[in-house]
Amino acid sequence: MTTIKDIAKVAGVSVTTVSRALNGYPDVSEKTRQKIIEIAKQLNYSPNTLARSLVMNKSKTIGLLVSGMNHSAIKDNFTFEVLTGINDYIAKTDYDLILFSTNSTKQREKTYSQLCRERRVDGVILQGIKTDDPYLTEVVESDIPCVLIDIPIQSDKVGYVTTDNVLGAKKAVQHLIELGHENIAMMNGHDYAFVSKQRLEGFRQAMEEANVAINDDWIVNGEFSEEVAEKKALELFSKHREITAIFCASDLMALGVVKALKQMGLSVPDDVSVVGYDDILLASYVSPSLTTIAQNRFQMGYEAASMLVEMLEGKEAKVVMLRTQLIVRESTKKNQLLKGRM
Repeated sequence: MTTIKDIAKVAGVSVTTVSRALNGYPDVSEKTRQKIIEIAKQLNYSPNTLARSLVMNKSKTIGLLVSGMNHSAIKDNFTFEVLTGINDYIAKTDYDLILFSTNSTKQREKTYSQLCRERRVDGVILQGIKTDDPYLTEVVESDIPCVLIDIPIQSDKVGYVTTDNVLGAKKAVQHLIELGHENIAMMNGHDYAFVSKQRLEGFRQAMEEANVAINDDWIVNGEFSEEVAEKKALELFSKHREITAIFCASDLMALGVVKALKQMGLSVPDDVSVVGYDDILLASYVSPSLTTIAQNRFQMGYEAASMLVEMLEGKEAKVVMLRTQLIVRESTKKNQLLKGRM
């Protein structure tokens, strides 16, 4: 295997000069640097990444910490699309990407900072982490540059990428109101997710701006789970058959709601209109196809990776907020007060 000693011998320079040329030090002339690089190519020189990282105190590795990667999340392609966006950007750089799942028992025994330092990552992207996670503050307050996805925390070392969840939820509810619905319920996620709080805020804003009464008993949490949402919807609609529309803070929960309504003999959208959020792959294939709010998950990942690399190169942390889009499909229609609903 070729070493820098071999390159130095052919180039007629010292080992130190070769090392400094290959590592981009400015005290080596451009003519000498190009000569050394050309010889290195001819000799098929491959640098020892670990050795270089120890010398330069940089690993050229970015960590991705993800929560919620389990079998129950298979139907929701959110994490996969975010990861694809991250990977696409990182592939254009000289950084490597390493994945940590916070669900594994072994990694639960360690703090996020420990994981990052043990793997010698230069920076980290966090996705799917709850706002009440006791380790979140530790990572944010450490000296490890990080970018958060859907968690609104910012500092000198921390930036975040999200979509406009308030406006997205408003679009969904405004669509229902424009269809003549006033008895509108909401299936929210859980109290520990930033997006849940924002989408609830959007729901309330749309209702208040249209002077439509909000019934807090019709706002329930489905924990971003299809099964939980199905159970909660059965309870909700058994007590309140006057509800004619429901906004769900995720498509998975919307699928659970549709299942519950079918079990009760109610038609979607003839009896109840349903709007989801995310525009997952299944949304356009289920029957009826799901009206939803689309967010560009790929772009979220791409922007997060771009921001982190810029931070590692000395630029300031920032906030990126992406737009959402209402996708109207078959699960919503004009309000029809059918006999026997009350």
